Amino acid sequence: MKTVRHPAVTVRALTGAALVALLLGMTGIDDAAAQKWPEKAVRIVTPFGPGGGTDIFARLLAQQLSETLGQTFIVENRPGAGSTLGTEHVARAPADGYTFLMTSASFSFSPGLYPKLRYDSVKDFARVSQVVQVPFVVTVLPTFPAKDLQGFVKLARARPGEVLYASAGAGSAMHLAGALFGAVTRTQLTHVPYKGGGATTTAVLGGEATTAFNTIETVLSLIRANRLRALAVSTRERAPALPGVPTAIESGFRDYEAVGWFGLMAPAGTPPAIVEQLSAEVARAMANPTIRERTLEQGATPVGSKPAEFERFVREDLTKWTRIIREAGIKLD
Repeated sequence: MKTVRHPAVTVRALTGAALVALLLGMTGIDDAAAQKWPEKAVRIVTPFGPGGGTDIFARLLAQQLSETLGQTFIVENRPGAGSTLGTEHVARAPADGYTFLMTSASFSFSPGLYPKLRYDSVKDFARVSQVVQVPFVVTVLPTFPAKDLQGFVKLARARPGEVLYASAGAGSAMHLAGALFGAVTRTQLTHVPYKGGGATTTAVLGGEATTAFNTIETVLSLIRANRLRALAVSTRERAPALPGVPTAIESGFRDYEAVGWFGLMAPAGTPPAIVEQLSAEVARAMANPTIRERTLEQGATPVGSKPAEFERFVREDLTKWTRIIREAGIKLD
């Protein structure tokens, strides 16, 4: 007789009412796990170093979840290899509801950049919720000779290879935002990878790099303090937090659009009831007036989507960026 296996039980093949009862029992196991969850500390792994957008929003969310769920949510930074090291770590983690991945748009870039990824971006993860969306911002020092994006591109074309752009690592969202910009504007920018978004800001401020394509939350305070100058944002619409900064499209580069996002995922096989429960908690957190205000202050748009919605979004984003990377001929350094 055929054997049917389940994490909690092993039974002989059943039919009719007995099979229905078994399936209901399986659902009950998941429900029971969710009712008890979390019983210990929960890890949120970010595949980047401290100071970047992934880290900022992971810590904001972790603090709120710790308060509402009564257990500690710990943010663990595991940077490296364009976010693939930390991502693979979560893909291989136990699917018990105690390890999650807080990732960024770089998740959608990896399949196009790394043909030999050691995880499957579709099959190895359960989507929990998209947390926020953010624009990228092209920044330079206030002393930079170009005053707008047209001037920046003109200078970059006149000095091929001399304009250095910093990123949070090879294959990161910042890297691809810059590489796409170079392809669209036909400029030869030199990529300089750092460990984390915070380090890129330091690099531009210190003159080690000419520019960076940061997500808005990492540079907003510096722009407002006039320590960095924003030349353009990457989204189709202007950022509410920087209403005076034009979009790249407005600046004459109609093919340049890049939307940053941060979202929560779990290892595939994590009990659906736990995924649904955490998704609901994320939505509640992002609707909380205090958290919402803090998110908007960072220049981000709160989301808090359901698992099915986030699944559709990620699949579409994976398809989009794999095509863009192939058509633009974007390769790692």
